[in-house]
Amino acid sequence: MIEFQNICKTYRVAKRQAGFTNAVKSLFSREYETIHALDDVSFRIADGDIIGYIGPNGAGKSTTVKVMCGILTPDSGTCLVNGKVPWKERASHVKDIGVVFGQRTQLWWDVPVIDSFELLRDMYKIDDKLYRKNLDELTRLLDLSELLKTPARNLSLGQRMRCEIAAPLLHDPKVIFLDEPTIGLDAVSKIAVRQFIKRINEEKGTTIVLTTHDMLDIEALTERILLIGHGKILLDGSLEELKQHTSTDKNITIKYTGAAPTISEGMKMKESKANQLTISLDPHILPVSAAIAGFASQTELLDVSVTDISTEEVVAALYKEYHI
Repeated sequence: MIEFQNICKTYRVAKRQAGFTNAVKSLFSREYETIHALDDVSFRIADGDIIGYIGPNGAGKSTTVKVMCGILTPDSGTCLVNGKVPWKERASHVKDIGVVFGQRTQLWWDVPVIDSFELLRDMYKIDDKLYRKNLDELTRLLDLSELLKTPARNLSLGQRMRCEIAAPLLHDPKVIFLDEPTIGLDAVSKIAVRQFIKRINEEKGTTIVLTTHDMLDIEALTERILLIGHGKILLDGSLEELKQHTSTDKNITIKYTGAAPTISEGMKMKESKANQLTISLDPHILPVSAAIAGFASQTELLDVSVTDISTEEVVAALYKEYHI
């Protein structure tokens, strides 16, 4: 269980204009800006949940994760993760959590990956039997057999990310914080990682907090989404609820032969190319069946597909609505 209650965190940042003269002036008189990274943020995450935590850059996502990890101490408010206050009980707290920061590494740069894993084994005091079992499983599922022998500096970004995902799972954490876990991965690896994350959640009941800009990760993994902006939680609900909040529009793509059909009231053109067009339809104005029938009366249809608006469109609309 994660309980985040009325958390506030501010940063005081020095500001100055460019140039040598302004640099000298700043030695004697500095201007500061107070940034409210978290402003009275509250939420609760139950054991075994997968949460998508989304928002634009600078919204407060990483600050939230760092507070839950115990890296940062908030200015006010309370946070409990598995019954512990992260920044007060760090030694016992970190034994129950795993963290992946996509832009940070926890692997020693110049030594083979397996040496980093064994260092983590010693740091977390993992039982040899459990360590071997988890290492074998992670190696198989993430295809790490050849990578374990290679220094981290010689790995591609995608290869390193697979090792970064494995590292915090060696000690069987109860909660995993994933910040951009699929960054740099190719399509096949992304699917494998998503399946792996889903599996450890289902089989071990691991609570997962996922922070990402990849909406396909959100769509494939999460059951609930928290939207943060300007340091505040703006929305909390399922992806379907967010879609309903944003729009009930449908996307209709048709392939046709003959004359191009015209669009009518309730439709918006999204894309048009040779013998194919995609429109956005408001079903409250014009039902989907009527729209398709209208196209069929104008031209010969070869193929028709109807989908909800994409997750990217939902998130973009939410950002625009809340001016974030």
